[in-house]
Amino acid sequence: MPDALNVGATGLIGRAVIECFGSTPVTVLARREVEGLATHHNQRIAPSGRWADMIASEKPAVLISCLGTTIRQAGSQGAFRAVDHDLVLAVAEAAKLAGTVHMIAVSSVGAAAKSGNFYLRTKGETEDGLRALGFDRLDLMRPGLLRGDRPGPQRLGEGIATIAAPLTDALLHGSFRRYRSIAGETVAAAIVALASQGGLGVHIHENDAIRALAD
Repeated sequence: MPDALNVGATGLIGRAVIECFGSTPVTVLARREVEGLATHHNQRIAPSGRWADMIASEKPAVLISCLGTTIRQAGSQGAFRAVDHDLVLAVAEAAKLAGTVHMIAVSSVGAAAKSGNFYLRTKGETEDGLRALGFDRLDLMRPGLLRGDRPGPQRLGEGIATIAAPLTDALLHGSFRRYRSIAGETVAAAIVALASQGGLGVHIHENDAIRALAD
């Protein structure tokens, strides 16, 4: 397993990624302490403005970005974009300059730079920015609705959607299967599997592909 650095480790997928690494050490970069982190992992705590310097000093072979928020949590579209676009690209650029050859980033199903939906357009523009950096290998994870225990207050809309997910998923067939819900730990297992893969190019992973990697 190459040296990996995980940003966004305090969220649903980020925490699950750490668990999936098991006894394999991983560097965790976060704004606040990750509770319960095993001692064999390397925890780096700093404001996001210092992350580029820390990534430069760590020189990870693989950068894993689980960064993400919601417009409601962020407080505005601008604040949301500052995290899901600007911060993701900032850490990616720092990693590329440090010699990182492989990046894995959590995006969203439906991401497209020309989407009429602000959320999906931002995700698509972020993906395009990551492609432009020219990593040897770039894996873009595009999960649908994420299931699992999130830290912090329960999001009402996601709570309702999660309850309805079994029925909704059963109605999604063919090309619509990619919109099915998926457990955060399944996405995390797929990410850890990808971290040890070689190869070149840009790879997009949606629901079925994520599940196959996790298995």
